[in-house]
Amino acid sequence: MALVWGLTWLPMKIASEAVPPIFLAAIRFMLAGFCYFAFILAKGLPLGMTQPGRVIVASLLITTGCYSFLFWGVARAPTGLSSIVNLSLMPILLIVVAAFYGQERITLRRVMAIGLGILGLVMLFSGRAGTTGSDAILGLGAVAVATLSYAWGSVVSRPLMREMHPISLAFWETAIGALGLVPASLMMEGYDPARFVGLADPRALVGLGILVIGGSLGGFSIYLWLVRDWGAFRAGLYSFVSPVVAVTVGIAFANEAFGWPEALGMGVMLAATALALTEDRLPSRRAG
Repeated sequence: MALVWGLTWLPMKIASEAVPPIFLAAIRFMLAGFCYFAFILAKGLPLGMTQPGRVIVASLLITTGCYSFLFWGVARAPTGLSSIVNLSLMPILLIVVAAFYGQERITLRRVMAIGLGILGLVMLFSGRAGTTGSDAILGLGAVAVATLSYAWGSVVSRPLMREMHPISLAFWETAIGALGLVPASLMMEGYDPARFVGLADPRALVGLGILVIGGSLGGFSIYLWLVRDWGAFRAGLYSFVSPVVAVTVGIAFANEAFGWPEALGMGVMLAATALALTEDRLPSRRAG
């Protein structure tokens, strides 16, 4: 899962050069939804939905809210830095949101993690302020908002994972979220029939293939299983691996700049992630 999610960032950005990013996200999750549905029918898995209101809210947060901001942001910011912001903030925001819902406690260790994560984020943004245009800074900000939306949706989803099969839950969250991405794309990007022709562009085809098969069908399904069996914080261990993969790919294949300011900011944020994911007692790592 960590390797796959580290490899999806650059294809996401390249595919966004062929079609608008939110439109791309909508097509990605529509295709993923059809694939999940076919798999469920082939395996005879239960398709029933429990707590439909909670499923809808989780879908709009995890898929619609997160990926509209994420795809829009990555189209404007370096993929390596986008992955650092997203993956380093994820466990920290999971702590904050889960504590708000009474599922986790805010301990001294976690307060330190939150503070360190904010410091690393400030260092990362300040390190880019003098060398990066405002569009890229806005892009990284959008990635941070996307991370909050995903963390919020993950916490809302947690009770559902004990009542629904992970693949069935992934189908509903993917399909409902994809429907929400359609009006988001129309409002932000307008309507242009030529975009459907753009989907035949090799950049879009390869990007969608990697995002649908790897990111959605592979990575997201594994993530839901891990959150169900391990809890959100232990599942968040991928945050240590995926940024390194994404940064390496961005430097090697997209000539993305990565100097000492970025490395220092990344180190501080990953240290915050380590604090967030290191618990004193095993039960505190599990779902409430």
